[in-house]
Amino acid sequence: MDEAACRALNALNRAFYAQAAENFDESRGRAWNGWRRLLPHLEKLPKPRRVLDLGCGNGRFGRFIARHLTDVRYHGTDNNPTLLAAARAAFAKMNILHDARLELHDFLEDQLPEGEYELVALFGVLHHVPSLARRRALISGLAERVARGGLLVFTSWCFYDHARFRERLIALPPEYGPERGDWLMDWRRGHAPNSLLRYCHHIDEAEQRALEAASRLTLVETFYADGHTDNINRYSVLRRA
Repeated sequence: MDEAACRALNALNRAFYAQAAENFDESRGRAWNGWRRLLPHLEKLPKPRRVLDLGCGNGRFGRFIARHLTDVRYHGTDNNPTLLAAARAAFAKMNILHDARLELHDFLEDQLPEGEYELVALFGVLHHVPSLARRRALISGLAERVARGGLLVFTSWCFYDHARFRERLIALPPEYGPERGDWLMDWRRGHAPNSLLRYCHHIDEAEQRALEAASRLTLVETFYADGHTDNINRYSVLRRA
């Protein structure tokens, strides 16, 4: 997939979230089950626990770690101002993460944030990144931000493995130069079917292994979790020695 197609799909997804942000915020408040499974790893992280939450949305992972961890220095980034505003409001209401950095940032258009972090988290994001080359570069770049003894944790949304998601899929038009696993998916909360579309890529197990290898970090654990079937996301936990 060429650069023009990648930019076009990123623009499509930004337009999607501009329209769906309020619906998305309303339906994305609960912590993921997989985050609870991560806690034994997160509790061992060196302090202060500097956290980069890339694609943080409404900050629900930030709220989760504020409840369960101490000495957190949180840096959340997202390309949607409405969701970032929701994160700020939630942090203020809960009286947590007072020194949090919430930054409007599009990592597909701009360079990744600089600095080192004890935890780099990428949740619910990779399926929106066009092209295998970009996904590998993203994981490699995030791995470089992990401090010694720190973790990189990323998830892949296994939507194609579930019939309720497959019925929402539309083939990506050939002018984009689609790769295997590329789709358009409709959003139905508050909108008519097929009226609001987003680009999604299904990452299979083989690609996830390739992304783990691209990090050049040590694989600690992989597992499935989340959703009412507790298997809609595949987690990779990697550590810098």
